[in-house]
Amino acid sequence: MKFNAQFLAGLYTIELNVLNDERGSFARTFCKKEFAQIGHTKEFVQLNQSWNTKKGTIRGMHFQQPPFREVKLIRCVRGAVSDTVVDIRKNSPTFLEHFTVELSEENRTMIYVPEGFAHGFQTLTDNADLVYHHTEYFVPNAEGGLRYNDPLLNIKWPLPVSEISERDKNHPLIDNNYKGI
Repeated sequence: MKFNAQFLAGLYTIELNVLNDERGSFARTFCKKEFAQIGHTKEFVQLNQSWNTKKGTIRGMHFQQPPFREVKLIRCVRGAVSDTVVDIRKNSPTFLEHFTVELSEENRTMIYVPEGFAHGFQTLTDNADLVYHHTEYFVPNAEGGLRYNDPLLNIKWPLPVSEISERDKNHPLIDNNYKGI
């Protein structure tokens, strides 16, 4: 695996070393020793999958409040998505800045999202599926969200929105009192 540090501290895109032969392909998607080299020491405790049927679907921007902040490792196993994270760490020099990367079954890129980030994505194809590894269990009363179209964040989603949940559509806008997590 090749870990590519991004401008938001602790955030990495990961390129897989794919082995191809007449049978197909193989790649390691997680190795504790390799992840330790970027400072990852927490155990992944939950694995989730998101199945999305329509191109243009948005999910996000999601996070968990302290003390349940979590690291996420995300990859697209079918189709393609525009994946976006927002730095919401208190006192971070990049507070409220965002990073976007395309994840797809073709490019096999993964994203490593450190604690203190909101995460969301928009599907670029019909039938786009993502797999997430989490270092914390889901805690319903600790979940939080940012509005996907908050003018302060200025995220440029590549497609018109075809589907979005009522919850995601109605996350609050950020105000001047927002200090992050």
